[in-house]
Amino acid sequence: MKFRPLAVSLTAITATALVLSGCAGNAGNAGDGDGGSGSTGGTLTLGSVSNITSFDPAQAHLGHQMPIYQAAYDTLILREPDGTLSPMLATDWTYNDDNTVLTMDLRTDVTFTDGAKFDAEAAKANLDHFLEANGPDANQAKSIESVDVVDEDTIDVNLTAADPAMTYYLSQAPGLMGSPDALGSEGIKTDPVGSGPYTLDTASSVNGSQFSFTANKDYWNKDLQKYGKVVFKVLQDPTARVNAVVSGQVDAVLLDATTISQADKAGLKKTAYTVDWQGLFLFDREGAIVPELADVRVRQAINYAFDRETMLKELQFGEGEVTAQVFGKTNDAYIPELDDAYSYDPEKAKELLAEAGYEGGFTLNIPMLPGTESIMAMVKQQLADVGITVNLATSPQDTYVPDIIAGKFPTAWFSVFQGEPWVAIRQMVATDSAYNPFKTTSSELQADIDAVQTGGEESGELAQKVNQYVTDEAWFAPFYRVNQLYYSDDSKVTLVPQVQQAVPNLYNYSPAS
Repeated sequence: MKFRPLAVSLTAITATALVLSGCAGNAGNAGDGDGGSGSTGGTLTLGSVSNITSFDPAQAHLGHQMPIYQAAYDTLILREPDGTLSPMLATDWTYNDDNTVLTMDLRTDVTFTDGAKFDAEAAKANLDHFLEANGPDANQAKSIESVDVVDEDTIDVNLTAADPAMTYYLSQAPGLMGSPDALGSEGIKTDPVGSGPYTLDTASSVNGSQFSFTANKDYWNKDLQKYGKVVFKVLQDPTARVNAVVSGQVDAVLLDATTISQADKAGLKKTAYTVDWQGLFLFDREGAIVPELADVRVRQAINYAFDRETMLKELQFGEGEVTAQVFGKTNDAYIPELDDAYSYDPEKAKELLAEAGYEGGFTLNIPMLPGTESIMAMVKQQLADVGITVNLATSPQDTYVPDIIAGKFPTAWFSVFQGEPWVAIRQMVATDSAYNPFKTTSSELQADIDAVQTGGEESGELAQKVNQYVTDEAWFAPFYRVNQLYYSDDSKVTLVPQVQQAVPNLYNYSPAS
């Protein structure tokens, strides 16, 4: 079973909305540390849709920012482009019989840029710091109870319970390794101290504008060090991004559907792949705020009310795939027929509402995130067509997610990555999920969740039952999976997309031949 990377949406709106996915494989791109055949000439310049507010690895919020952190830091485990997990700073890992202790063997030939040695003590210091810092991705390490040093190059990661995504998480923010001498210091916030392929050139970097890195001459894996210099230009405005890639200021950048025509006319290479789903979370499934939502027929009626094909065409210019399920095509929980589980059928929606006793309709209050006005206008109209009156109230961006987590909204629009089964379950379905604020569950669902948690290699496939349940019970009303639209100048750079991630890993870029 593969665990693949976390991603966020391509637009600034979606990035605001999202708060935020084995077994050991072959070395793959990780190389053997004996020099390799990597190139350290030339400059790679990438556009970044988001800024870095702190280089403390425990404060990393990955997704769009992943390549910037990867310039300075290695992770314990490496994600390959197809999502396979391979050795990086950890050379091998195994679980005990009940999957509650993860034993990791570590490299012995790596030093940080301040001269500190990477070893078991350093790995423990990083994981302990991550647990204590309560950073934006802290939930990924929620199941870690403690870390023990077994010997100089071995650690035991002790879990409170089996966590099928733990090795995946150690390729994410919890797996970033910084110098133990710098962790928690003021300096590391602005000047990273890692063991990665590049070091920050502070004189050429301006927070919020540009981060410039130069090759780490002592880097242990030259195969991953393909450039002499890597520059990230922070371009949060969509128009600025397309202008930058068309004019050659950047070699590659993520665009959105509203700006791609300019890039297409310029002859740039388009790489498109789905990552996120967009639609409504029907949070209030027990009717605490809106009694009508407690009836599954009402939630199903909402699903039948949406003309997903038209919404995709008008809102995303056709860039994506319609779906009625929240588990994506790149993981084992995906069930193909569920993409069409709720085909557009307003008459069916009206019948279900009548059966539930709401033939005259009802009123539903939905918050509206700034920038989603066109989306919510279609939502309001299509629900009105079946008898549901929607009241929209603008919700500030900075309180939108906290208010969702606090259970203030009965339903809300959201954009969420379609990650690996256990990652998605912990994010949206389990009773302690951030996006299950009313803690909805049932004995049947909990049994299915428990089976996934303890299922080992079969956990992904077992998650199909969870997928089927939440789709049948209409916990959500997805509209479509959105294409990530990544454009590059293929005369300068060759890239490989990263599954389930908005932008490629830094290691996925190489100079064009």
